[in-house]
Parts: sequence; structure tokens; C-alpha cells
Amino acid sequence: MSEIKPLSIQNRHNWQIDAALFISALLASLSGIYFLLIPGGYQGGRNPFYGIVILFDRTGWDLLHAWTGAAMIVAAVVHIAIHWKWITGMASRVWRSLLGRGTSMNSMAKFNVGIDALIGLSFLVAAVSGVYFLYFPGHGAAADPMVLFSRGVWDVAHSWSGIVMILAAIIHFAIHWKWVTKVTRRYFTAGAGMNTAGNNPAVTVPAGQQ
Repeated sequence: MSEIKPLSIQNRHNWQIDAALFISALLASLSGIYFLLIPGGYQGGRNPFYGIVILFDRTGWDLLHAWTGAAMIVAAVVHIAIHWKWITGMASRVWRSLLGRGTSMNSMAKFNVGIDALIGLSFLVAAVSGVYFLYFPGHGAAADPMVLFSRGVWDVAHSWSGIVMILAAIIHFAIHWKWVTKVTRRYFTAGAGMNTAGNNPAVTVPAGQQ
């Protein structure tokens, strides 16, 4: 028999925020892929996908993308706030390593930090451009407001930053998959044990079922 120790209250809250971030990002990504693959507009009858319904109509996908994207931004802001000390500490460590003033990082650690940085940068671009489209949707014959860039440039920035973010997030999950499944298992298994066993500090399971 081996013990599955329950997560601390703080770590349970962190898992809940991360789960909200994952679910909202997944839905925003799927709806974004829909818009990449299914072009809009009648296009003088040249668009074979015009009026097609895949689970929802185009308006439904638009609302799903907008609101799950907004939820992802909120969850990401909370996630960053919670881990801000770690983020600044890691940034300082990387900077010292680049200057040769601190402990050098191995190649895997550098790759991991690079993926995290790529996710952060692509998310920032996707979030800012997404907020732009929330305020300036550009439906119909609406004039281009020309906020810093044209609407076309904002569209390209939003699309490609989203693609980069999705690919980087897949790599991030692949790297940390064992940790993700371990913590998730502790969240549900040990959490259920605490609910049924009162103040029981741990739940025991057969070693062969770990």
C-alpha cells in the first residue's frame, strides 16, 4: 500500500485556476481553428462553406470564441499574479545565466523556459488583438478605425499568434504531462478521500494502482 497525499489548499486553488485556463484556452483554440478552416462571407457565391452549420452557426462560434477568449485572459491574469514571484525569479536567473554571472542552465531547462516565454509572448499578442476585435468587430461596412494598424494586420497578428500559442502549449503539456496527471490524480483521489474521511491526512491505495 502507498499513500496519495492530498494537495494543500493553495495548490488546490492553483489547480482550479489552471483548469479554468486550460478549458477556456481549449474552447477558444477550437473555435479559432473553425474560423481558420471555414471562411466567412458569401463571396459572390464562390464560398462553398457559406451557411454551413458545424454544431453551431457562425454567430454561435463567434460568441464562443469571444467569451472563452475573455475567460482565458481573466484566468491567465490570475495565473500570472499567483506565480509572479516565480516568473520574476526565473527571468532574473535566465538573465544572470546569459551574462555568465549565475548558475548555468542545462539545455532542457533552457528549452522549457523558451517554450514558456513563447507561450507568454504569443498569448499577449493574441489577447491584445482579441480585445481589439471585441471593441472593433468590423461587421458589415464598418470603417476601419486604424488603431495602430489596419484591421487586416490585427487579423493576421491574432491568427498567427494563436497558432504559435497552440503549438507551444502542446509542447508545454508534452513536457509536463507526467506532472499534470500526477497532480490531477491527487486533486481528485486525495480530495475525495478528505471529503469522506474528515481530517484524514492521506488516502492509501494499492501500490499496483499508482
